[in-house]
Amino acid sequence: MTLQDIISNASTLFVLPDSVTRLKACMDDGASNIDDIADIISFDPSLATQLLRVANSALYRFPNKIDTITKALQVVGTRSTYDLALAFGVSQAFKEIDGQVIDLDKFWEQSVSCGLLAKYFAEMRNIREPERLFVAGLLHNIGELVVVDMLPDSAKRCQAFNARVSPAELQAGVLGYTFTNVSAGIIKEWGIPETIYKPIANIHGDKNTTSDVEEQILQLSYVLALDNVNSEIYPSYNNLKPELHESLSLNRDDLEDALDITNLQCISVISLFNPNAFMLY
Repeated sequence: MTLQDIISNASTLFVLPDSVTRLKACMDDGASNIDDIADIISFDPSLATQLLRVANSALYRFPNKIDTITKALQVVGTRSTYDLALAFGVSQAFKEIDGQVIDLDKFWEQSVSCGLLAKYFAEMRNIREPERLFVAGLLHNIGELVVVDMLPDSAKRCQAFNARVSPAELQAGVLGYTFTNVSAGIIKEWGIPETIYKPIANIHGDKNTTSDVEEQILQLSYVLALDNVNSEIYPSYNNLKPELHESLSLNRDDLEDALDITNLQCISVISLFNPNAFMLY
């Protein structure tokens, strides 16, 4: 199955919740306001509950409890709220994936770790709306879930990466493309902004040629998360090339701090985005 075939099929098989689609249309409508956005979220109890859980989680560490959608919109921001709603919607779209083909807990651990690291580095660089980088990191590998559903035997073969053959190299050898190629393609097909799918598309690109700071951040976050979550295969910093962090004016102490902080956050944040953990209270 070609890359375009799998993207086209996936974009019809895996559909975003209607509330997320309506939220995007509302955000794109210059005449809409914060009350219109709050109404859309409030009419979807699972989305509303999820956003309140996220706003009160370690992802933000606000000192006071946020107990209404309007307050969440005010403190998080409307664009960031949409990004978080998108993350919820994509996770929900893949909630029926067979957990016997791959380790879904590890999949979401690596995805959340990458997202938290990307948000951390974005905040260090004072990038506006760092949630965008969190979402890109969180969703960078959803292409693997597509392959699990459509080509389960190939997905199993892609699990055999090791210290000599990287996941991306193995995926390219088995499929002819990488999971992130699929991820970026389906996100683009869904009409999600380029600011999210473009860094994903270039996550395995040449580290020496990209001057885009957000792409550099996602490349670094991916490598750190890969080594961090697969410690049985990779020693610390095994896949890290110096130019990845040096291009962002970061040193090893900065990376240690980032990993220490995001590892603590991951324990609680992972339950917010692993679909098996979604529940109403």
